[in-house]
Amino acid sequence: MEHSVVIIDALAEAFLAGEPGIDAMVDRAAVVLGRRWRWLQPLAARFAASTAGRTRPRHRDVVQFLRDDKRFRRARAEYSSELTVARRLIGPPRMQATRWAVPVIETGGDLADWLALTPGELDWFADLKALGYKRCAPLLRHYRYRVFDKGGGAIRLIESPKPRLKWIQQRVLANILDKIPAHPAAHGFVKRRSVRTFAAPHVGQRVVLRMDLRDFFPSIGGPRIQTLFRTMGYPESVADLLGGIATSATPRDIVRHPMYARPHLPQGAPTSPALANMCFYRTDCRLLGLAESAGARYTRYADDLAFSGGDDFDRRVERFAAHAAAILLEEGFAVHHRKTRIMRQGVRQHLAGVVTNRRLNLRRDDFDRLKATLTNCIRHGPASQNREGHPDFRAHLQGRVSYVESINPAKGKRLRAILERIAWGSSY
Repeated sequence: MEHSVVIIDALAEAFLAGEPGIDAMVDRAAVVLGRRWRWLQPLAARFAASTAGRTRPRHRDVVQFLRDDKRFRRARAEYSSELTVARRLIGPPRMQATRWAVPVIETGGDLADWLALTPGELDWFADLKALGYKRCAPLLRHYRYRVFDKGGGAIRLIESPKPRLKWIQQRVLANILDKIPAHPAAHGFVKRRSVRTFAAPHVGQRVVLRMDLRDFFPSIGGPRIQTLFRTMGYPESVADLLGGIATSATPRDIVRHPMYARPHLPQGAPTSPALANMCFYRTDCRLLGLAESAGARYTRYADDLAFSGGDDFDRRVERFAAHAAAILLEEGFAVHHRKTRIMRQGVRQHLAGVVTNRRLNLRRDDFDRLKATLTNCIRHGPASQNREGHPDFRAHLQGRVSYVESINPAKGKRLRAILERIAWGSSY
């Protein structure tokens, strides 16, 4: 039995050690076993077929395949006295070739050097053993936490990385994640896309369906992120470390909930939006295909999903919503059904705060509130209106006016004229 375990482990190493082609795997296996057995080619072909279209498997997954393969079991039994390990492959698995121009990082030491860390520091930041969750020493934690009550027993947890981890995550974002394009339907956290591009395809449609996802970021677990980095071509050990850097298990004294207790995407980390979009890529493909089959349009802004169409879509929109929810459930996401809205012409159709009935516009009450705030800044001073304590209230208001200008230039111009009349003191 022990001999069989050694054979399987060495053969798994050979299958993973380099390029995934059948001939390359057979060549490496022949070196490991010291002989080109006639059953190696069919075994490599069966393994390649079992992983076709999937991400690079883990070592344990290859071991399990070899244990379960009936023809390989017969070969081991038939040639047990001759089957030996001539040599073990030296060195870690190499990066697989990918279509993306991501940096080549093949070992944990390479990753530590790339991030200007020592190996010990890298292990501490990746925290693959979830020590930050098990221990309650606030000074040793990598995140700061803010919990907001959303009502009905629901919460929103903002997990903001401390400066050093934030720098590490920003480096991963700029040099790895930003090299991989988002799905065309994704408009949130994507360069040159915005709320405007998210809502614009749905202007003037007969019916608009809006769906909202429940717990979008924390529902994406650590294993899914590690799999994503393996898809980028990184060896298992490197993918696990990169996944650990980008995920977090929330300490028990902050939130006691199973979803947060496991490693998950933290809402507040620079890497989380891009990783969430990548994890949603296959779901975007399925939802886009479903929409096109129903004659509808589909866009997504983070956890807000929008579908729209004409009379044909109007007649089937309820059934369509059920099919879309089923796809989301199969992909590991849950719909917030109480926030699902079917908006037909004659009522206000709005997406992410933008009205889409005839043209893109702001909701009237949002525009009126901002106009009142700007006017009161002129009458009573900016300090009287900064009720939420924004550290740079002037920049905050400028950002809100710029947003209005991007949606409705005419209204934005009116607000800009009021903004320029505000007398800002030295503290602003």
